[in-house]
Amino acid sequence: MSPDRSGREWAERLSRVETRNITFLDPPPPFWTEAAGARVRDAAGREYLDFTGAFGVAFAGHRHPLVVERIRGQAERLVHGMGDIHPPAVKVEFLEALTALMPWPEARGILGLSGSDAVEAALKTAQLATGRPGVIAFEGGYHGLTLGALATTDREHFREPFIRRLTGHVHFVPFPSTAEGEEVLERVDGLLARERPFATGAVIVEPIQGRAGVRVPPRGFLAELAAIAKSRGALLIADEIFTGMGRTGALLASDHDPVVPDLICLGKALGGGMPLSACMGSAQVMDAWPPSSGEAIHTSTFLGHPVSCSAGLGFLAALRSEELVARAARLGALAVDHLEAALGGCDAVVEIRGRGLMLGVELRGRGAKRAVRRALQRGLILLPAGDDGQVVELTPPATLAPDELEEGLEILVEAIRATRNGR
Repeated sequence: MSPDRSGREWAERLSRVETRNITFLDPPPPFWTEAAGARVRDAAGREYLDFTGAFGVAFAGHRHPLVVERIRGQAERLVHGMGDIHPPAVKVEFLEALTALMPWPEARGILGLSGSDAVEAALKTAQLATGRPGVIAFEGGYHGLTLGALATTDREHFREPFIRRLTGHVHFVPFPSTAEGEEVLERVDGLLARERPFATGAVIVEPIQGRAGVRVPPRGFLAELAAIAKSRGALLIADEIFTGMGRTGALLASDHDPVVPDLICLGKALGGGMPLSACMGSAQVMDAWPPSSGEAIHTSTFLGHPVSCSAGLGFLAALRSEELVARAARLGALAVDHLEAALGGCDAVVEIRGRGLMLGVELRGRGAKRAVRRALQRGLILLPAGDDGQVVELTPPATLAPDELEEGLEILVEAIRATRNGR
């Protein structure tokens, strides 16, 4: 059976059972059946090199042995617990390991299953800590699609169908890669000074905007943003769901400035492939939550899920034992050097940017989308990013072998050159 025929058949089956807005099926995508390291196999038996890290989740690679070992061992003992009533012991172990990595002397966390969960918890925490419901967010920002997170996400495609359900407590300001940083900071300061109609208690920002096209702010911007927020009694929420846990060549992308946010949202890589997220903060900020009276005001059935927490411990072990943070910095530098040497002077390329293994190649017109499609035909999985899909986004596993890095970059370069030549 050819890959195309297999894809069509799986797409037809899915279209009969899933709401049509969810999965894009024209043309039919590869339907994954197996993955390990940086390699993926689809239902037709075709192998691909994954330079997306499955939305950045597979920072330690697909099916890392330390993660799989933890999952297997946990599944043999306890698959589900009662997270906020009779907690699984592994929830405690995971939170102990995670808080030890955070930048505060004493940290607390709220676990979730998705990045949106972490953002929702952070927004609630900020309101409890400051008593102010208003939020400042950034144009191009993506923080999730649940209602609280969606209110801070800036893309009309996601917001417009539900705009009447979104409250007017969020102010959007330009992201400093698209505007002058000082002007942005002045605008933030002015908004924080207002008390009507909503006093602002939080500023939420991605240290590097991912879905907007790997937008990198000027160095020092986050530190100045944090200082302004603090001077006005507001909290800085760093959405590190995509950037955190080593992706940018530092444990947290906030470390590049450096800055210590008041709250940090983590997800994607954190569970090693299992659904797991966290809103982390200092004990002082997180203690804005009242003590539990036996009925938690923020919880879920699967909070602190034992298999996910075990997978998270496996990921943290891999992060440490394989020095993945340093490896991301090293491989990212090699990738930038390769791309700049191969694409220097290419009129199709607007910019090559990013940090660590979070890189973007911005192309003119529809070049990025065409390059992504052509690369897939050659066996390389990539994603377009940016409001118009004008950026080829690279977020591969940090466990990538040097020859795999070179292989993928060569395919990408060929795809971009072919796009320039109209093929």
